[in-house]
Amino acid sequence: MHLIKVDPRGLKENPDRLRQTKSAPQADALLLATIKAVGIVQPPVITSESGGGNGYIINSGHRRVKQAIAAGLKEIDVLVDETADDNGAMRSMIENIAREAMNPVDQWRAIERLVALGWTEEAIGVALALPVRQIRKLRLLANVLPVMLDHMAKGDMPNEQQLRTIAAASPDEQKEVWKKHKPSKADPQVSWWSVAQALQKTRMYARHANFGADLAQAYGIQWVEDLFAPADEDSRYTTDVEAFLGAQHEWMANNLPKKGIVAETTNYGEVKLPLKAERVYGKPTKSDCTAMYLDREGRVHTVHYRMPEAKKPKGKAASGSQSSAEDVGVISKARPDVTRKGVEMIGDYRTDALREALGRAPIEDDTLMALLILAFAGQNVSVTTGSGGVSYGHSRLAKHAAVLFDADGTLDFDRDTLRVAARAVLIDVFSCRENATNSGVVARVAGATIGADEFLPNMGTEDFLSCLSRPALEGSCKSTPVLPRQRVQDTRAALVEHFKDECFIHPAALFAPDAAKLAEWLASSTTDDADDAEDGLDGIADGSSGEDAEAFREAAE
Repeated sequence: MHLIKVDPRGLKENPDRLRQTKSAPQADALLLATIKAVGIVQPPVITSESGGGNGYIINSGHRRVKQAIAAGLKEIDVLVDETADDNGAMRSMIENIAREAMNPVDQWRAIERLVALGWTEEAIGVALALPVRQIRKLRLLANVLPVMLDHMAKGDMPNEQQLRTIAAASPDEQKEVWKKHKPSKADPQVSWWSVAQALQKTRMYARHANFGADLAQAYGIQWVEDLFAPADEDSRYTTDVEAFLGAQHEWMANNLPKKGIVAETTNYGEVKLPLKAERVYGKPTKSDCTAMYLDREGRVHTVHYRMPEAKKPKGKAASGSQSSAEDVGVISKARPDVTRKGVEMIGDYRTDALREALGRAPIEDDTLMALLILAFAGQNVSVTTGSGGVSYGHSRLAKHAAVLFDADGTLDFDRDTLRVAARAVLIDVFSCRENATNSGVVARVAGATIGADEFLPNMGTEDFLSCLSRPALEGSCKSTPVLPRQRVQDTRAALVEHFKDECFIHPAALFAPDAAKLAEWLASSTTDDADDAEDGLDGIADGSSGEDAEAFREAAE
């Protein structure tokens, strides 16, 4: 075998070559860029044309020859080999099967060698047709402990997220963690997840910071760029959590509006407003107050609230204020299984399902009447004492009752009309929403009684699953073939895909009420009966005796 120079346009393709499938355009573009930058590194192998011809046939290197022609090269180096009996079939097969792509560690070492020879990152990127960002990512391996690199070079590589965490740690930290997690003869594989977890540090991102460069400098914050993050994202971060939060608090203190406070958060991440404060969800008025607080990621949030009107003091004015706000908020420790938004969504799901069940599910007449009594026991029904008469808070109830009267104002109806009116009243009265209309535990009892769980919608959506904590989300995988992923968003995406054609109901959304809360409600209702007896309300509203009332209660129970 000897080396000669030939015009690539004069070489003939081997009709028996192994690779018949066209290569990807991206791969051809990479090879073309490499040839333009550094030429052909490995010469193609050719053989003399059989049958006494004067030409040459390509044995290996068809893509290299093709891209050399595309690069405009007039001559290239080739290796001339003797003609094989099988026309180079075995050589071609061995070459293509045995060839293996360089692992990231070898790529990094090759890049570092080029840098030592004077190549810039930009020039290496052009030669390899790789983004400069990718070159810089590979160069982060310089921050990995050498013994870890040696193990990675054997093929046991961490994923990108784990590698990022490892590279961000100091050599001393990596050394201590490696002592505990290095491979053994019994277990040659490294648990990179455990290594990354041990080196994980809380990050506060610059994109979440409200403060500027002046406060960052004052608190000694040094931003580090996360080269593994998407290119279009501000990936700068700091692990100095205390300094970051201090700068955020100072920014909030300097930018508080009139009637504004810096508030704390609960262990569930919810803002703690002053005592008796009522949160404003709509457009605030001039008289409303403002509270600023930090969430778990150190982001500033603003909410509005209003205080109840102060009552005129009797006698001497009360001294001191009702409550005082702390100047410094805290970052909560753990996220609840279901966030406040998720609880509100569950309330909406329950209410819609309950209303649909009340309108369509089979309900016995006796059950229907019992539900009607429950509806009037709801928290969202306004009832005054006997001295002021009985009134209901919603005028819509009167509209439903009006269908039971004829044109002359006489109560006249058939059983079907009564049934429709009763369902309509129940639909308007019962509510599970997390706001002022919540009927409380009685709406849950009603839903469980008529099987409203069957009417709940599919909750396996991105919108709802994003309200679940990691343990709750992974718990939702138990009855499915979906396995928890390393990243929460990947687990959530897999569940959304799985439940695309199925119906997922979170256990927390089921109607069956908590036994303790139901017992508490029943006990409080019994106490209320004793209080009502003093006002002459122990009997039924139509004037029946206390014995009749007691019999009615026993029948209802």
